[in-house]
Amino acid sequence: MAHTAATILPWRLLLLLLLPPLLWAGNFIAGRAISAEVPPVALSLIRWSIAALCLLPFAIRPFLREHSHYLAYRWHVLGTAITGVAAFNLLVYWGLHTTSATNGIILNSFIPFLVAIFGYLFYRQTLSMGQLFAMLVSLAGVLVVVSHGDLHILMTLAFAPGDVIIFVAMIFWALYTLWLKEIPAHINRTGLMLCQVLIALALLAPLALWESEAHPIQIKSTHTLWILAYIGIFPSVIALLAYARAVSLVGSVRASVFIHAMPIFGSMLSTLLLREVFQGYQLLGMLTIFSGIWLANKKMR
Repeated sequence: MAHTAATILPWRLLLLLLLPPLLWAGNFIAGRAISAEVPPVALSLIRWSIAALCLLPFAIRPFLREHSHYLAYRWHVLGTAITGVAAFNLLVYWGLHTTSATNGIILNSFIPFLVAIFGYLFYRQTLSMGQLFAMLVSLAGVLVVVSHGDLHILMTLAFAPGDVIIFVAMIFWALYTLWLKEIPAHINRTGLMLCQVLIALALLAPLALWESEAHPIQIKSTHTLWILAYIGIFPSVIALLAYARAVSLVGSVRASVFIHAMPIFGSMLSTLLLREVFQGYQLLGMLTIFSGIWLANKKMR
């Protein structure tokens, strides 16, 4: 029998909602740290290959048992595999070559706004003025960071190439979140994820082969191997399963709101691990985004 959000203890639900952004923040840091050694497509291919190996012992039975469900919802399964598994991460790793990990993380806080707007426009999901205001508060924080606190940059749209690429990735993630909600909750999420990962691997493999001709992998230390292991297990398997569960429990908009926590986790990690200089405009952006999280959850109770 499926659980509802009301049957889950509040602290457990909160942990379920916060776990994905925490692990994804680490993914941005890790992806930025090894960007010079492992090119974007190869990194995505390695990530999901590790994830598939980790999933296989637990997912093979539901995957084989529920293959008829995947066929019944084939367009949603294919769409989520392309947007949320293959394209999103590939674009993020590509974007991180020309922008900072901190900016990449904070840009992702725009996702809840996209989910809410797309849900309202295409799926007739309700969007209250309170929710919209909360999203706009968070968006203001994002714009502060992307513009480096410079109004002239914002007015002329003089963003770094990596920022634009990561923004496109956010659009894909918003679509993934909405399409994931369309797949019934009774379909086992572990088996479904294995199916999505296998589709993504089939798409990424030829791209990685093409990429390797100009940009081969150059692993220089065992430290890189540990980072690859982290990327393949924590932000991939654990975070994605937790996010899928959260979407089925509380809905796409509320689950996506917690992505706003990524800047709080990620900016600190970037400063500590990558020694990126923490700027005043980033602090202002974080405080504004945190206000948006608080307002959004207050309005959704």
